[in-house]
Amino acid sequence: MTLRHILFYLGLAFSFPCFAIDFDPDNYGSLSDYLEEVYGIDDNAGLTAFPVLNVPMGGQAEGMAGAFSAVANNISFIEWNPAGSARLARTELAFFHNNWIADTKVEGAAFGMRNKDVGFAAATKWVYTPFTEYNLWGDRVSKGYYAEGVVILNTAVNLFPGYYFRGLAVGVNLKPTFRFVPDYADSDSDENTVDTDEIIPGSGASQSAVALMADLGFLYRGNFLKFYNSRDENFSLALVLKNFGIPDVTFRLMEDPLPSVIVAGMAYQPIRPILVSFDYTLPLNLYDITLSEKPSYAAGFSITISRFLSMWGGLRLKAGGTRIVIGSAISLEKVVFDINYTLDLATQIQPLNRVSVGVRLDLGDHGRSRIDRQVDEFYLAGLDSYSQGNDTDAKRLWQEALELNAHFEPAREGLSAIRAAEELQQRVSQMQTKMKQE
Repeated sequence: MTLRHILFYLGLAFSFPCFAIDFDPDNYGSLSDYLEEVYGIDDNAGLTAFPVLNVPMGGQAEGMAGAFSAVANNISFIEWNPAGSARLARTELAFFHNNWIADTKVEGAAFGMRNKDVGFAAATKWVYTPFTEYNLWGDRVSKGYYAEGVVILNTAVNLFPGYYFRGLAVGVNLKPTFRFVPDYADSDSDENTVDTDEIIPGSGASQSAVALMADLGFLYRGNFLKFYNSRDENFSLALVLKNFGIPDVTFRLMEDPLPSVIVAGMAYQPIRPILVSFDYTLPLNLYDITLSEKPSYAAGFSITISRFLSMWGGLRLKAGGTRIVIGSAISLEKVVFDINYTLDLATQIQPLNRVSVGVRLDLGDHGRSRIDRQVDEFYLAGLDSYSQGNDTDAKRLWQEALELNAHFEPAREGLSAIRAAEELQQRVSQMQTKMKQE
């Protein structure tokens, strides 16, 4: 693929939203009103604490509009399904930057790796926005940053792994989360109160909070209506419980509940270049279940155009927060650049509503692909020896394959066939000996 083709596809990726939507404010209003009529208004929106947990860092997960719980095939899994690290193909280190709404920025970093059937990962994400306080006369009396952040510690294990049934991955995230509010001034609009415009020590701390949460995720991968040859599974299902825990570990009464949700997801790859995914999210207000937000839906797709270029997109339907996202990934040797454009229908429309960028560093697979090739070589050589009647060499080669990968069931089946043949031959020999003796 030439440079001209690359520029064409990138231009298409970032031009598509502009072609599809007229940015006339009247049309935008009509579109918003139409979605409001179809999907309704959520009177319970915005009642939960720590919105940082609902803001994506970026990467492919955001590019597929959050329909990622059953995909979970790169470091983006850490926000969407903690079971993903147990099936992570490559060790990755990633950095993300997301221009959120107005002056709000989102920064993130994540690292994930897998050792056999056990995965580990860690990430941090923080949202910050400038905070400036003015008095009644327009004079600035205080400034700082309102910030929220979360640290994610992850581990997962793949249970019952095998060659035909690849196992069920189960993972857990531990998530300490904080909210920081800067100190503000003693300003009051009451006519009977004198404004001192002095910063109140500890006023921000009284509004700040720290919480401890956890996620629990399940991920199953298998094959279903697969129209191409590959050992990689083409179908997956996911179930995730997110943001359950202690609202405020400082033991101050926090009025807002945590943004707890249950997510069910599915992903399907009918042919090698195309992946589609769906997520259903059910919010739960654990303080009062009747105040839970409405469910939301997300659908995403990913298309592999070439070895170094992929495109993805998605639609998230949520009352008051519908999003359309499109993006791409450019792979250069061991570095992958993720770029997403998001049209958020909950905010004022602009030609460049929101853009996020990320860079993922491929740190290798700890020799797993090399071992897989060696296992294949031993197995095929064993088949060749077996077909020539050399059972001794076939047994040795298949045993070596199992020493490298104990879950490689075709080699185990070959050894069982040889043992069955040997036992049959032994019984025949015993019967012949007995007949001669009689």
